[in-house]
Amino acid sequence: MQTLTVKTERHTQLVDVTAQIQSAVSASRVANGVCYLYVPHTTAAITINECADPYVARDVEGALDRLIPAVGPYQHGEGDSDSHIKAVLVGSSQIVFVEGGKLALGRWQGVFLCEFDGPRERKLHAKVMAD
Repeated sequence: MQTLTVKTERHTQLVDVTAQIQSAVSASRVANGVCYLYVPHTTAAITINECADPYVARDVEGALDRLIPAVGPYQHGEGDSDSHIKAVLVGSSQIVFVEGGKLALGRWQGVFLCEFDGPRERKLHAKVMAD
């Protein structure tokens, strides 16, 4: 397993980590298999979405902030309930196939670490396994 470190700059931010994950896949020397991705945080997540246009990530950030506002009728005392809820909705893991030593993503797809309680330094675990 490889652990990647991702620094975020905003409270809500989608960070394209595709290149970092591809580097982990390349370092594993697995030609064909599966790349398991896991974020060990309760206020962060991981997703796959369009990476060709950076406005898509910004639109997702804005939509999540509007759907789950920072201030609400929350009971959690730390003031980051919105971050926990966003992380639950997006999810803490993803699986990507590896073919020919490369992530088998669609033409426009990229992998994003989703920050919901930043700015922070986050960990992302990647485990690449052969078929």
